[in-house]
Amino acid sequence: MEKEHDTDLRPMPEQLSYANLLFVGAWAGIFVMMITYFLYVADIFPPYVGFSVIVDNWDKGVEQFLKITHAPHGWGWLGLLEKGDYLNYLGLVLISVLTIICYLFLMAGYRKRRDWTYFFISLVEVLVLALAASGLLGTGGH
Repeated sequence: MEKEHDTDLRPMPEQLSYANLLFVGAWAGIFVMMITYFLYVADIFPPYVGFSVIVDNWDKGVEQFLKITHAPHGWGWLGLLEKGDYLNYLGLVLISVLTIICYLFLMAGYRKRRDWTYFFISLVEVLVLALAASGLLGTGGH
């Protein structure tokens, strides 16, 4: 009886995959942010918006700042990855998309175990997160 109780407390393989991927991915994202920040600060990749322009317009609202700097909004930053200030986004994006990637691993495990309830809950979660990130709803910074 006690042995049966112990096996109930063990995490499922999907949960271990989720946790391991989250751990590695979070540290990878932090590492990428450190490297790209160094490249930005060291001016190895010149910024799209110069430091002095940022300081001069620090007190402006977002709409004014975007108009003055001609900075893109939404997914427009993808076209500026050669610029140091936008290269920094890569680490943030990695950490942001990590939840979706982890849920995909959960979905694979649930499908393999034929646990359709949790599979569809995970699928809906992935779809909601992807829709929110897409900017199609017109919310957030998009």
